[in-house]
Amino acid sequence: MKIGLYSKVVNTPRQIKLMDDIIGFLLSEQVDLYLHSYLASCLENKYGLPEFEYLSKKNAELDFLISVGGDGTILSAVEITGDSQVPIIGVNTGRLGFLANVSTDGFIQAFKELKGGNYSLDKRSLLQLESNADLFRFNYALNDFVLHKKETSSMITVHAFLNGEPLNSYWADGLIVSTPTGSSGYSLSCGGPILFPKSSSLVVTPIAPHNLNVRPVIIPDDQVLSFEIEGRSANFLASLDSRSVTIDQTIQMAIRKADFHINLVRFEGDTFLKTLRHKMLWGMDNRN
Repeated sequence: MKIGLYSKVVNTPRQIKLMDDIIGFLLSEQVDLYLHSYLASCLENKYGLPEFEYLSKKNAELDFLISVGGDGTILSAVEITGDSQVPIIGVNTGRLGFLANVSTDGFIQAFKELKGGNYSLDKRSLLQLESNADLFRFNYALNDFVLHKKETSSMITVHAFLNGEPLNSYWADGLIVSTPTGSSGYSLSCGGPILFPKSSSLVVTPIAPHNLNVRPVIIPDDQVLSFEIEGRSANFLASLDSRSVTIDQTIQMAIRKADFHINLVRFEGDTFLKTLRHKMLWGMDNRN
């Protein structure tokens, strides 16, 4: 079994000890272990393990990628796995853990389940950005694409088009286009609905819209959204997940569903409904 190990931040004694414990355990299990180049540099690759950077269909030598961190680390891991469809196992050291569902205490048991084949693959769709400029190294997002104001407190106007037909002109602080996975993130905090992961839909959610009759819209994920932006400022922000760049009115952008998906490893008893109830405290009464 070939396993890659990735983490974004390893700079405290606690984080280093956790990585040492995970690496020591995996090596004791006789797996072929690879370290992401950044993680290897953080640990000074004291184990002398082979390193990797990015994976693709042409170079998918790993069976699994273990992401150690929070949900943000998994968003970064998506850039590493790319279109290789190498399954991602999220070990949660963050706070919420919607995507990173394995606790540090439960890692050993989760690995035993993995070796025994007691897991399933949760397929998650992505967004693809098309533009007349080279904005991002990786033009895909697992959670959302966001247009946002910059350098001014004034709202901006985002003209949105659905397959070339005008959808709406949003006078707002910005606009979010979310996948089902991202519907429980930024879009939710702006009043958007929660979509189940297998929903073949996208959510278009305005950020603090000026017109009170403007609400989030759910659209089929086989549609193409394009945008034009106006505002008092010359610059705006465009984001794919946690990556942001500055753009201006000359930049043309369109969002569509990507032609590949990523795989998240799910173990027995780990369901989307269970995650919602547990992470969002649904059905719990804290008054007593």
